[in-house]
Amino acid sequence: MTGQLNRVDVTVLPAGWTDRRSGPLPSEVSGSWSAALSPDGRHAAYVCDRSGSPKVWVQPVGSELTFLVDTGEHSVVSVHWSTGGGWLACVLSPGGAPRTEVWLVRPDGSALHQVAGFGADSAENPRWLPGRPLLAVTENLTTALLVDAEHGTRETIATGELISLLDVTADRGRALLRHGPRGGRYVAVRDLATGADEYVTSGEQACFGPDGSVYARGDTGELPVLIRVADGAAEVLGASETAEVESFALTADGTSIAVLWNVRGGESELSVLTADGSKQVDLPGSVAGGISWCHDGSTLAFTAEAPGQPHGVWTYDGDLHPVSVEEAAPHAVRPTLHRFGSHDGLEISGWLFEPAGEGPHPAVVWLHGGPEAQERPGHGALFQSLVDRGIAVFAANVRGSSGFGRAFVNADNGALRYAAIADVASCVSYLVSARVADPARVGCMGRSYGGYLTLAALTTYPSLFAVGIDVCGMSNFATFYEHTEPWIAAAAVSKYGDPVADADLLRDLSPITRIDRLRTPLMIVHGENDTNVPVIEAEQVVAALAELGVPHRYLLFPGEGHELQHRSSRTRYLHETVAWLTTHLAPAPALTA
Repeated sequence: MTGQLNRVDVTVLPAGWTDRRSGPLPSEVSGSWSAALSPDGRHAAYVCDRSGSPKVWVQPVGSELTFLVDTGEHSVVSVHWSTGGGWLACVLSPGGAPRTEVWLVRPDGSALHQVAGFGADSAENPRWLPGRPLLAVTENLTTALLVDAEHGTRETIATGELISLLDVTADRGRALLRHGPRGGRYVAVRDLATGADEYVTSGEQACFGPDGSVYARGDTGELPVLIRVADGAAEVLGASETAEVESFALTADGTSIAVLWNVRGGESELSVLTADGSKQVDLPGSVAGGISWCHDGSTLAFTAEAPGQPHGVWTYDGDLHPVSVEEAAPHAVRPTLHRFGSHDGLEISGWLFEPAGEGPHPAVVWLHGGPEAQERPGHGALFQSLVDRGIAVFAANVRGSSGFGRAFVNADNGALRYAAIADVASCVSYLVSARVADPARVGCMGRSYGGYLTLAALTTYPSLFAVGIDVCGMSNFATFYEHTEPWIAAAAVSKYGDPVADADLLRDLSPITRIDRLRTPLMIVHGENDTNVPVIEAEQVVAALAELGVPHRYLLFPGEGHELQHRSSRTRYLHETVAWLTTHLAPAPALTA
């Protein structure tokens, strides 16, 4: 085994390199993400859609030469470089659906083969174990696996309901498992000999240190912190009274920790903790993510984006180095953070993208997915396109959003969802009172849970909006639970309610229940292969609006799932959305060509 590891320590890349800058010009919806470094930090693998759909590319750090790794026809979600250097673990999404598979391939594009997510199973959360050719992966949130890349074996090391494998000790004696549904997850150490679990912390991210201690993002308090747990005692390594620890990355030798912070309503800060103290990294964008170290700990990789600057890949070794970064738009509008009291006094917020000139403007309230996601001041081609046409965009963070503390993210669970729907009306009231929005020309749109919230707002407040767009949103909780993936349904009960015990509540919260109240022109957008929010959710709305005679447009994307993964699909979605909103909001002519 030692000889095999030594053989693949040197990254060997094939002929056929091309200049990254010589390909098709990037569109407004392109970008790069999921940065993964070779063990010595000299090469980066990442996912980019410059070829038209998300694929894996490998590139020497500091060079514009890049190589497309052939992973087959399906879109790639993420890539992970083995600590020995010999393999890339690629998460593929067949048909664009939320079901994913894990495939291994050499960095030169050879020996492609599938290792997890066979048939109807879905594989997630792959992680190479430090110093070993072992890949931790979870199937269906029920089965924790170790895949031996050199011997081609799969070993089930733990099973359970709603579990995910995070790490395994070098002696394979203990495993770190994440347990529980959305909003109620915790980390535990499982003794693999006895099957006994030892609670570590409430939260979702953790790993073993080289000495067997546990490093975790602890969510027990109001704001997440970074902790180290050893011998039953927890030590806080990073905490703030005003900011959340969003994620962290520990070097294999345990000497450095990169900590990504969520600050000021959604902006990012990045620090590196060592025995000598903490050093702040000057980020090349307002929002960062995907932090990961190379195996020798010399280089950190991450993604960064900003308004008008699509997400790109960077490395940091004491200095910043761009790897795959698109040129930023020179005149992009930067949003401002607005905080205000909602209908019941709870403070909510959002990022306002406002056109030039005095208001009030035609305006759109945008609602993110999740609900436990967050609208942040990153790149948004749609927002920039609308502002360019004189339409203000308010990207709201209503209750249930992450980034604002434990109580806020749980403030829409179950029957509390009525208050989240009312938050949408409070956003409109605030925009009108601040003379940002013309009350006669306000639209509402969102995707996934934001699509649901859009439908809920349009049916609860039928006279408030002039136009709406529902992107892959739920319309009927009963059919959602019936047709979504089983592991998605199981994890969603804590957020929405039990489909049997809470059937009456869920029926009342379903927009389809009062769809006859909807009078707003509505565009419905969905991916044909979506198995997270199945297409029946869109079809019910379309059929009802046709019967009611409500103006509507149905935009169905064949070959796409819950995410629009092909750049051509995202470009069409962008243009159709802008056309629908400008037609029904009747703004002033475009400000620029």
